[in-house]
Amino acid sequence: MEVRVAQGPSAVSFSPDGRTIVAGCFDRIAIFWEAESGEELLRLRGHDDTLCSVVFSPDGRKIGIAGVGLYADNTVRIWNIESREELQTLSGHANSVWSVAFSPDGKRIVTASDDRTVRIWDAESGKELQKLVGHTNAVFSAVFSPDGKRIVTASNDRTARIWDAESGKELQKLVGHADTVIDASFSPDGKRVVTASLDGIARIWILDPPFFR
Repeated sequence: MEVRVAQGPSAVSFSPDGRTIVAGCFDRIAIFWEAESGEELLRLRGHDDTLCSVVFSPDGRKIGIAGVGLYADNTVRIWNIESREELQTLSGHANSVWSVAFSPDGKRIVTASDDRTVRIWDAESGKELQKLVGHTNAVFSAVFSPDGKRIVTASNDRTARIWDAESGKELQKLVGHADTVIDASFSPDGKRVVTASLDGIARIWILDPPFFR
């Protein structure tokens, strides 16, 4: 199956049940398709520039969208998919937002930005809960651990970092890449992290035991 958009997709994601695909596009539109047939289901528009991150909530009822670019409004928008209603606009970052992700229980959202910060938000109210400060350059990715207790971030400062999701405290700095770290992800058991870098290397890290007990 093949689906096409006028100005190609810049981010894609499956719904948790695998029945729906969403693409964020260069033309500022999020488009949803039925995964089996390729039938277009829905279009959402609210951002003013390229959509670089589109993610479903764990229950599949919401979508989080982040955008970057010259005309980006530095926000993340959360939508109810069924009603097509914008539920929250997460405002607080001082520059483009590269990444948005829900916690495993769907109660929190984490965002990563060109402003060098990562922020944790209440998914229901849109209230900012924590600001994670420590990276010295743009942060491109932030995701929760499988148990929701930690966050891993990837940055243009050539590091990935592990944070306590409740307190916002930095727990561990992963140093070794020779260029920008573009992405990072936890293993299913939360004991390892894999990082991808513009240095042409992906690295697997074993985390310090106190952080996953």
